[in-house]
Amino acid sequence: MTSHVAGSGSILVTGASSGIGAALALAYAVPGAVLELGGRDASRLEAVAVQCRNRGATVRTAAIDVADRTTMADWIADADLSHPLALVIANAGISAGTGDGGESEAQARRIFAVNVDGVLNTVHPAIACMRPRRRGQIALMSSLAAFRGFPGAPAYCASKAAVRVLGEAMRGELRADGIGVSVICPGYVESPMTAVNRFPMPMLMSAERAAAIICRGLARDRGRIAFPWPVYAAVRLLAGLPIAWTDPLLRRLPRKGG
Repeated sequence: MTSHVAGSGSILVTGASSGIGAALALAYAVPGAVLELGGRDASRLEAVAVQCRNRGATVRTAAIDVADRTTMADWIADADLSHPLALVIANAGISAGTGDGGESEAQARRIFAVNVDGVLNTVHPAIACMRPRRRGQIALMSSLAAFRGFPGAPAYCASKAAVRVLGEAMRGELRADGIGVSVICPGYVESPMTAVNRFPMPMLMSAERAAAIICRGLARDRGRIAFPWPVYAAVRLLAGLPIAWTDPLLRRLPRKGG
């Protein structure tokens, strides 16, 4: 797949060591592309970087925790100084639920630190770099879980809802600055995050297929990239129905482990 931004600036992806992040890095790894890849697992991240370099891309990596605000700001500023950022994908995220005896405060706070603070720590330094140039594109990784809170994963659903609404609002705010914003809302995608699920996952798809859908949506500057559409339609329906109707059903659904 040919990147729509390759040759016009660098592409930065957080959470690039596995899952959708790794698949996105590989999708954008074409000759002439400059990739800045971040992730917490240095060895897995370097393995992804090697594959990207073998495809002709120039790659720099950073073993980094998106919850570290100062380190993230320094990394993004340095990446932009090296090669101006054309596309920043705030992909890093974690998931856990109530299947192992409930959700602890520590678990909920860690999920918000990565999924919400981590996104803020990515997009705001990126905006500061892009705004003076009046061009650039930012993508925020949300989830179809953002449209209705599920008892099996309260903090995860809430964190992804915050990211979705943040991105949709920022799209309107940043349009005048020449910065495009897209919110990505995937369903179940094969990754270490979903590998631990002990329940059926409807329309589970490969990370490569998800990355292809995301890249097409970003190339078209779509505000919301939600897939697969049958699951998207189902969660939108659940969100629109009265809570008194949906609560009994949702309480019976399988719960994600902690």
